[in-house]
Amino acid sequence: MNNHALFESFRVVSGKEWKQKIQYDLKGKDYNEEVVWNSPEGIKVKPFYDSEDLEHIAVKPSLINTWNIGQVVYAGNAIMSNEKALKFIEKGAEAIRFLIPDTTIDIAKILNDIDLNVVKVYLNMQFLSKQFMDNTLVNVSRSNNIHFQIDPIGYLARSGNWYDTMSADIDMVVDLASCDIENLLCVDVSLYENAGADMVQQLAYALAHANEYMNILNESGNLNKLKVIDFNVAVGGNYFFEIAKLKALRNLWSILVAEYNTFVKCHITSIPSKRNKTIYDYNVNLLRTTTESMSAILGGADSVFNQNYNVVYKKSTDFAERITINQLILLKEESYFNKVENPTEGSYYIETITNQLSEKALILFKSIEKDGGFLKQLKNHTVQNRIAESAKKQQEKFNSKNTILVGTNAYQNGEDKMSKEIELYPFLKKNPRKTLISPIIEKRLAEELEQNRLSNE
Repeated sequence: MNNHALFESFRVVSGKEWKQKIQYDLKGKDYNEEVVWNSPEGIKVKPFYDSEDLEHIAVKPSLINTWNIGQVVYAGNAIMSNEKALKFIEKGAEAIRFLIPDTTIDIAKILNDIDLNVVKVYLNMQFLSKQFMDNTLVNVSRSNNIHFQIDPIGYLARSGNWYDTMSADIDMVVDLASCDIENLLCVDVSLYENAGADMVQQLAYALAHANEYMNILNESGNLNKLKVIDFNVAVGGNYFFEIAKLKALRNLWSILVAEYNTFVKCHITSIPSKRNKTIYDYNVNLLRTTTESMSAILGGADSVFNQNYNVVYKKSTDFAERITINQLILLKEESYFNKVENPTEGSYYIETITNQLSEKALILFKSIEKDGGFLKQLKNHTVQNRIAESAKKQQEKFNSKNTILVGTNAYQNGEDKMSKEIELYPFLKKNPRKTLISPIIEKRLAEELEQNRLSNE
């Protein structure tokens, strides 16, 4: 019997019939209460999805699922960071993100012997300096392949202040854009996830954040010089929703750039969320970062960065770094995550969630723009307040054990003692200082519970 004849022997079952069968098996219990759950974004998740769910959704073809194994390197010492980066590249890294602390770092030494035609290089600079950029462009061959990831608005959101002043920082963006640097700008979406924003908020704020740059360059006449915007996205533990989040980001970006009648590529880099990482039973973090990296890959991230399983409380070691990169190598080389093209395309569930996230985020984005834009809502603390409300709800679910972090708020190991293991302060640091706005603060869900456990050891 051929496959065609095999399938002909089964009649088509409609979604209505499936629902009736579930209701029958529930024996009088309410369908919506028993098997439909509400996500934090207000999306009702059904127990099954079929082709009928996609009838009114225009499914957009995904990009070919090519992605780079990424590794982060702190570049406090140019020679040492270069040696470290080369070691990671030898072990399988295809993208390196250098954390550049100040303008004294010699970027040419950092990039020595790194082939920029083969290895993706991202510079996460903790400052804004045209001179540093000019030196890099002059002294580094093929410097246009570098992703400079300039994000003064992200710095304002995170720190509460501009690097210099609003006008000076914006003028710098315009000035640098006029230099035809293809990979200049970045939107740090990870801040919103790590501070507790829900996915609709993350998407809407990412779009509104990026739109501020689009407006700035459009008004200055430099928009046509912008070829790419990077989005640094933190990926949480809601596996299928996180896949949908990244797909929705690309969909929303295509809508925004179409309004400007231009084409600017959306380049996504991902890293696991800090929000759900824990000190106790820290090996569970390996499972969390693995599934989060999987979500990023299937969602279409261009470069996937991992983080050490014990990054919350311990200084980096060769062992932790080796495990971190090997997780991604296993996914790419042994789990064939680089072999299947567009594995989630056409999935009834994921495509439906992607569409709903996109629609809700677009509504929020439009309300932000109607109210004067992202910068205005940062200044009047609308963004901060909305994220704080979402974070509070997440914290309440964690505290009531409706959200479970294994080994921390459930299935605790009473023999697990961590007070002598901590090398880095793992909790929210309070640093009172004068700021223009209230900064958006990253905080892990488990912090209060962990502090209590540590105090009782």
